[in-house]
Amino acid sequence: MKILIEGEKYSLNTLLEVFDDPKFFIQEGMFGTINCVGYYHSFSKNELIYILPKVFIIEEKAFELSPQQLFDLDLKISFKHDVNYAWVRQLLIYFYNSLAEFRNRYRNTVIIESSQSFELNSNLGLTEYSYLDLVLSFVNFYKKNKNTILYHHIEFISNQAKKAKWEKTIRTSLPILISNNSPLYIDIRNKQKKVNDEEELLSYFFSILNHFKIEHDLPVTIDKSYKLIRGSQFEKLQRTGLTKLRKIKHRYFADTLKRMYQLCELYFSKTDLSSPKRKNEEFISVRNYNIVFEDMIDKLFTDKIYDSKSINGISIDKLKNNKDGKIIDHIFEHKSIIDTDNIFYIGDSKYYKSDGVAGKLSTYKQFTYAKNVIQFNIDLLNKSKAYDNIRYRDDITEGYNISPNFFIYGHLNDEKNFDEPLLKKYKTVKKSFHFKDRIFDRDTLFVLQYRINFLFVLKSYTSINFNKINSFRNDTKNHFRNKFLKYFNSVDNCGFEFYEKDFENDAIDIFVNKNFRLLNGKAIKIKENTLLIAIHKEDRQKELLDNLIKDFETKLLG
Repeated sequence: MKILIEGEKYSLNTLLEVFDDPKFFIQEGMFGTINCVGYYHSFSKNELIYILPKVFIIEEKAFELSPQQLFDLDLKISFKHDVNYAWVRQLLIYFYNSLAEFRNRYRNTVIIESSQSFELNSNLGLTEYSYLDLVLSFVNFYKKNKNTILYHHIEFISNQAKKAKWEKTIRTSLPILISNNSPLYIDIRNKQKKVNDEEELLSYFFSILNHFKIEHDLPVTIDKSYKLIRGSQFEKLQRTGLTKLRKIKHRYFADTLKRMYQLCELYFSKTDLSSPKRKNEEFISVRNYNIVFEDMIDKLFTDKIYDSKSINGISIDKLKNNKDGKIIDHIFEHKSIIDTDNIFYIGDSKYYKSDGVAGKLSTYKQFTYAKNVIQFNIDLLNKSKAYDNIRYRDDITEGYNISPNFFIYGHLNDEKNFDEPLLKKYKTVKKSFHFKDRIFDRDTLFVLQYRINFLFVLKSYTSINFNKINSFRNDTKNHFRNKFLKYFNSVDNCGFEFYEKDFENDAIDIFVNKNFRLLNGKAIKIKENTLLIAIHKEDRQKELLDNLIKDFETKLLG
């Protein structure tokens, strides 16, 4: 088993030793640069290759090793004897499952954004089992059914005890000690012998499982009562097993035994050298892995039912796909920063190495996404339409609601932690404005940045625990809002102080109209008769504003 890292450069000779085809790297002189993420298995070289995303690179190292050192590592030995690497097997399984999940979700999809094309390659059919699928299926089936299988096996052996020669049995065989230290003899000597129709299938199944255990150091224990085929005899079975298996196909009726037969048939179909259908390699590879990371994050935040849900004839999907061709990574409805109405939170997945940060281009694009969503909702307002409970512009003050935006980065913090999101605010808040002192202006935008545990995202992508995912969604949406509130409630951070006043009847309209020039972009109505004013500490008209709001109360958002 070998591990490569996307985007890293390796010796060309070492790459050619493991890959049957150079489609997974770009040759540059005597080196090759990995240009995809994926899983690869060569039958001819008996080698499993994992090409992990570049997010595993921290300060030019992956798992505290240089990419070349990681590639050269004898993983089978190291992972077997070093408990510090026990998590790697778990990582690789989640990683493979994530590729298979994305393949199933977007098998016939070609995604094009700007000049960058997305490419998903695989020679595995939708219903095909890969070699790794088989390994996992054998192990999971055994763990789930081992007691049932062992019970039937021992039951058959117990039935051989009729007219047993106990003296010879005790003298020539060793018992298994069961409850109360009672001996159970597996090999019973008697005159009558009955052929066990199940024994041949059990022998094949457990011989394959034992082969997987040795080959991949699997944490399974196989009962000694089963007859195992090993060594050169097993190599012969790999070539002839399919023929032998099909001779006993009609002996089995129990569901457990039929499933064992199917698994053995799948394995022998892959290892039968005489089969013209046998593949020399299997692979799933993805270029532009940022598309996969985006889908993993989006599945955490929203679901397909929510995306397709129509409110007043308008769906979230329409908001995600802008008229200018831009596609928003993540958008969801949640409680506004300033009042009880809802607003759309707009996010962008950033797929970099673990210590990477978004540049000017990504920031500019994010501001454009937010402006597109604002304009979409203003267009609806102009047509007397709107989402329920969504308010972007106030008619009285002509002020715009604060539009929450965020970047979210995949990050590797603890390689053993797959169960906690470890969502943390990252770097500084990015700002864009025409007028520094107008927070309720449509061109005043803020982007908060977060890191999330990539391993948690990886595991959650294939998780079927909907309750946990829904709990994460709710907690994360509240977390995002609370972080925005914390930012805006600190004048040292955002530069604004907020003031609030309740008015009677139409007094709020009179107050706003009289002082509209002074309040433009600095005020917004948040309730029926409540006005919220934000004054920047460097506002040129601060003295006039201070006099205007003498009877206002200071306000913390929330």
